[in-house]
Amino acid sequence: MTLVESTVTELTLKYGKERRQLLPILRGVYEKFHYLSDESMVEVARQLDISSAEVFGKATFYSFLSGSPQGEFVIRICKTIVCDMKNKKLIVDTLENLLKIKMGQTTHNRKFSLCYTNCLGLCHKAPAMLINNEAYTDLTPDKVRQIITSYKNR
Repeated sequence: MTLVESTVTELTLKYGKERRQLLPILRGVYEKFHYLSDESMVEVARQLDISSAEVFGKATFYSFLSGSPQGEFVIRICKTIVCDMKNKKLIVDTLENLLKIKMGQTTHNRKFSLCYTNCLGLCHKAPAMLINNEAYTDLTPDKVRQIITSYKNR
């Protein structure tokens, strides 16, 4: 049994094999491997007895799931106009300079990925970003430097 097969099996034992469990299972696979490979999506389809097309459709619909390898820490920057008005570009420039990558890229050591996402629901504290599941708000370049330094030391 491959690692992908055993991971999906563990997740179906935890959540069940009903179609309605597709998203939690995909999320579990993503958390384990930091992306959804074609192999993993086909295996999920096989074990849930649904079409691969349905799994691919669900996986590609959600921006928090990725079909390409992501870093250990995925930094998501809110791309709304509110964050734009609150100097989001300055925050993006700071992140790109600190990490030596551009938006949509992952560092060579696979520690960080940097991407835009839809509204985080934190407009009242813009600009905002999410690192994995941790929200950071009222960002300034100095605050971003401190946050990234703390993650680099993990």
